[in-house]
Amino acid sequence: MPFFRCGKPFDNCPLLHDDSGVSFAREFDQLMQEPTPLMRRFRRLIQPCDDNQLESMARQSQTLTRRNFGRTMRLFAPLYLSNECVNNCQYCGFSRDNPILRTTLTVPQVVAEAKHLYDLGFRNILLVAGEHPKFVSDGYLQKCIDALKEMIPTIGIEVGPMEDEQYGELVDHGAEGLIVYQETYHQETYEVLHTAGPKKKFHWRLDCPERAYAGGFRRIGIGALFGLADWQHEAISLATHLDYLMRHCWKASFSIAFPRMRPHAGNYQYSPDPTLSLTDRSLVQLIAAFRMCFPQVGIVLSTREPADLRDSLFPLGITHISAGSQTDPGGYTGAGTNDLHLTVKGRRVELEETENESCDRATGQFEIDDKRPVGEIADLLQKQGFDPVWKDWDPAILAHS
Repeated sequence: MPFFRCGKPFDNCPLLHDDSGVSFAREFDQLMQEPTPLMRRFRRLIQPCDDNQLESMARQSQTLTRRNFGRTMRLFAPLYLSNECVNNCQYCGFSRDNPILRTTLTVPQVVAEAKHLYDLGFRNILLVAGEHPKFVSDGYLQKCIDALKEMIPTIGIEVGPMEDEQYGELVDHGAEGLIVYQETYHQETYEVLHTAGPKKKFHWRLDCPERAYAGGFRRIGIGALFGLADWQHEAISLATHLDYLMRHCWKASFSIAFPRMRPHAGNYQYSPDPTLSLTDRSLVQLIAAFRMCFPQVGIVLSTREPADLRDSLFPLGITHISAGSQTDPGGYTGAGTNDLHLTVKGRRVELEETENESCDRATGQFEIDDKRPVGEIADLLQKQGFDPVWKDWDPAILAHS
């Protein structure tokens, strides 16, 4: 007998009918209705609290982070490959129907962007692309990874969900980390916000981390985009997902992130409900609650957040940060600007000459807030007593295994 969510059977999720075992999509409702002891503790920790309680949580979070991670802070940078996309997602600047300037970098252009980041010190890069099989075609990611792996030891990807054998191929080529955010764990909201494209499949995306694990990824990051649905529901769902993955995919290491809505090219289509927003105070409480329940899990903080807030959050439980980020393809070096175009109904449309003269870069996915240079961030971390970690992995570690 199938589990039901909002009165609907899970009949559109392939893993639910797979005899090989359970999946998070199948277990999600039951785990939310019958939380584990750890999840009951997490729920208590994110209930409204006074300032003294929050201060106590923050101190515990800081102590646990130092105990498990020392004073290290890992730095990474996103490298956007393409802003082409077949999905309509009302919260994303890359959404298919947004009339934005698009481009897809060639492999040499990807290398140029990576070389720029390498020269800044980065040895951990996250390759990001919209989901479009015509432009980001089969074999493209593999070629990008092949071209970068001798220079960049840690390569992660944040792209559209795949089958486990496709993930296995990317692992074979040298990728070792995957980031996939559910965006929202509230199914009704998810269905409203995703109106076209393969991303409409709520349960398919929900089981993406398990497919990546089956494909061999050793680092997996999950998260929710806060501001789309009630933040406590999202936090509980995210924690439930993490708890499940740590019990069923225990050979991988996990990180979590709490990105908040930022201005983007599609703002005219979607205005988030301010009552759903995760406030700065609640963000502090959320970081502390996750650290207290998951002391060995990485917590990521991106340049979406303002500089002064990031500075104050670093000591509370953060272990991974981005710095100096750009969210458009070619944003670091200007690569790809010679091929700017529009895409209408999946078809490339060239710019008029007058338009081309006024356009100097592709449209980004969202606006970043912390725009400080990488060196300034590294100096600040050292002043706060952190050891900035640019490289924490090398394939040579497994050379003789």
